[in-house]
Amino acid sequence: MDNTNVPVCYYNQTAMFFYNLSGRDLIVEEQHYRSVGFFIGVLLTGVSIIFLNGLVLTAIVINRRLHYPFYYLLGNLAVTDLCVGISYLVITCLSGVWTSTVSTSQWFFRQGLIDTSLMASLMNLMAIALERQQTIFTMQLHSKMTNQRIILLIVAVWIMAILIGLSPVMGWNCLCDLSSCSETLPLFSRSYVLTISILSLLIMFIVVILYTCICVYVWKKSRRMTEHTSRDQSKGTVVSLMNTVLLILGCFVLCWTPALLLLLLDGLHHVPQKLLVVESFILTLVACNSLVNPIIYTYRDQDVRTTFKCIFCSTFWRPPGMTLQHIRNHLGCHSNSQHHNKHLEFNSKAFVKPTHN
Repeated sequence: MDNTNVPVCYYNQTAMFFYNLSGRDLIVEEQHYRSVGFFIGVLLTGVSIIFLNGLVLTAIVINRRLHYPFYYLLGNLAVTDLCVGISYLVITCLSGVWTSTVSTSQWFFRQGLIDTSLMASLMNLMAIALERQQTIFTMQLHSKMTNQRIILLIVAVWIMAILIGLSPVMGWNCLCDLSSCSETLPLFSRSYVLTISILSLLIMFIVVILYTCICVYVWKKSRRMTEHTSRDQSKGTVVSLMNTVLLILGCFVLCWTPALLLLLLDGLHHVPQKLLVVESFILTLVACNSLVNPIIYTYRDQDVRTTFKCIFCSTFWRPPGMTLQHIRNHLGCHSNSQHHNKHLEFNSKAFVKPTHN
């Protein structure tokens, strides 16, 4: 029987074998990982991501005023970014010279963890943009998305992210076809890297379009409302909204674009070797998006800010005689019927969060 067409698979090789095949110089890359400044930066970034997103998640869980569809998406974003922080620390600690000792299965687990987390975070940002667009365009006090729909949306985000992250483990790799190996991710097939980059760029494009549509819609609405409100007030509303959108999109595009362009070039087999040396810094830039997300999406929200203050007060400074129940009452953990009515306005606060009864 002729076995010349039977592919040879390299399941028993270490990850180092594939890095050498791609021309990666791990000794040069290790100089970055061993530098004290880089190590401190990685540690501070990872810990800050975990802390800030853990704080957001805690605030949403303990404060009943935040038990609404938008905040469930915000909470899921905190979970995804929390996973990004953990996986970022794991992948960085197991990079550089440690790669030479990592088996293919360990490498797939390490890379799959960060890929799944980042993809879940990216798709959750798109889900938030869709929810904001729907709420503002329909002028609803509440999002039309019910809790059941939000849960289904969150589950769909995780299922898609996990499937994408596990695709290389399920066979979409280059272990049996060395000629198709990626340069940035040497155990992945270039077709997989190209698909991921195009999909991520498409999601980024959708997010940019959605927020741009929101800005245009609010700007047109504010012009119609000038006959009922002062021109200065209307102008201030639009300027505030534009600043919020520019902050969201600016950080989003700045953090994600370098990595996605690198993957796109790699998938097209046109990645410059010099870019591979700074791959760790590009990954850090992507991780920084998970650091700024909890700041961007909560810093204008008074309920969330108040909850943060109460968490810190109950943890580090509690006045004499104040019990945990007092703190819970101060957080607004009472029946929703005690909430005061608010009407949806075209201002930055309505953009960041939905109003509720």
